[in-house]
Amino acid sequence: MFNRSLRRRTVLAGVMLAALAGVSPSVLAQDISGDLVILQWQTGTDGQMWKDVEAKFMEMHPGVTIKEFQPAGGQGDARGGMRTALMGGEVVDIIINTWPAFRAELVNAGILRPIDDQWASFGWDGKLSQSWRDLGSIDGTTYGITYTYGDRSAIWYKTAQLEKAGVTPPKTWDEFIASFDKLKAAGYPAPVVIPAKYWAHTEWFETLLLRTAGVDVAAQLAAHEIPWTDPKVKAALMKYAEMLQAGCCAPAATMLAIEEPYPTLYTAEESNYLLFGMWTNAALKNDLKLEEGVDYSIFQFPALGMGFDDTSSVDTKELNVTTNGANPAAADAFLDYIVSPEASAIMAGYGYASPSSAADGSLLGPVQQIATGAVSSSKVQFVLGDLLPGDLVDEYRVQLQKFLQNPTEATVDEVLAAIEAKAATAY
Repeated sequence: MFNRSLRRRTVLAGVMLAALAGVSPSVLAQDISGDLVILQWQTGTDGQMWKDVEAKFMEMHPGVTIKEFQPAGGQGDARGGMRTALMGGEVVDIIINTWPAFRAELVNAGILRPIDDQWASFGWDGKLSQSWRDLGSIDGTTYGITYTYGDRSAIWYKTAQLEKAGVTPPKTWDEFIASFDKLKAAGYPAPVVIPAKYWAHTEWFETLLLRTAGVDVAAQLAAHEIPWTDPKVKAALMKYAEMLQAGCCAPAATMLAIEEPYPTLYTAEESNYLLFGMWTNAALKNDLKLEEGVDYSIFQFPALGMGFDDTSSVDTKELNVTTNGANPAAADAFLDYIVSPEASAIMAGYGYASPSSAADGSLLGPVQQIATGAVSSSKVQFVLGDLLPGDLVDEYRVQLQKFLQNPTEATVDEVLAAIEAKAATAY
């Protein structure tokens, strides 16, 4: 939580900036200059993509110099380092954010300014639908503009591996479970790789919750309108246990040591399936130099036949602007730029889809087109872990690590009871 003095300081700064500006965002964008500071926590390929995005903006606005502020730490989840930087008084203009719960935390602390006026002045309704605006809003006030989104119910696989084992991408849960023995016989001892060191082990539970209980139950759990001990929540975790008991994976100690899943799946030749975010596409294309749609592809989470197979887990990345940033005019112009054809084209080159109607969908590769098609035809729910309060999400991840070590019904009951105990104090 942010302290009250910081909140008071940022709120006052925002009021002063709003009073001093007195000019519409569309006018300010025409003549902007100075430093623009972005709180940037991404590294590797994603970090390089942002360098390219920023370079294009500076080319279009030569009076602006973009500076990145990299928060300390960030292993597994960057929120801790971001929170520390902002609480320490670091002044930035733009925050790259992917967690709705963190956005709410920043709003409550007075750190983010609304962008409803900018939405009207820049005409973003012409590029982003109301549903995208709703995703960036809290209680009817808009704070975030989405610049990319991902299908988190897509399972990645290496084409040659499945061909070697005589396996076609499974369409049902039973086919998925049955494929494990064929893949092991083909020389892949752990058909499913689960990077459980930080957070990725929760992905299977979250889509299973959607497929066994639907988006409404998932939303209720995220808001703690139902307890974690609810039978529907338990049923999803028991389905996860079924997969583990079927011999899907490496020993728990190995899973808990895996942070970076790509070498395990695509280099070590030990595993075949990976449930992970769409940034996987950028890593495989740019880091491992694999050909999208040829060397690797995705299939949507297998159907369970329980009435909820038209559901998908999704995530987004958004930009927020701060109340105490030194260059609000440039920040607003950058938000307008991020949904432009120029920025969307750069992101598409790295394998990322933009929600903007100004984006050229033909620039997306075959894997990303599968993902965007799946999302557009699904009932979607935001990634559960990104909706939970900070202390609760930590407990949630730790408890599911305990579950991996002993996936029995007794452990499921203990784990859900422990998460519920934490949830009772977290809202």
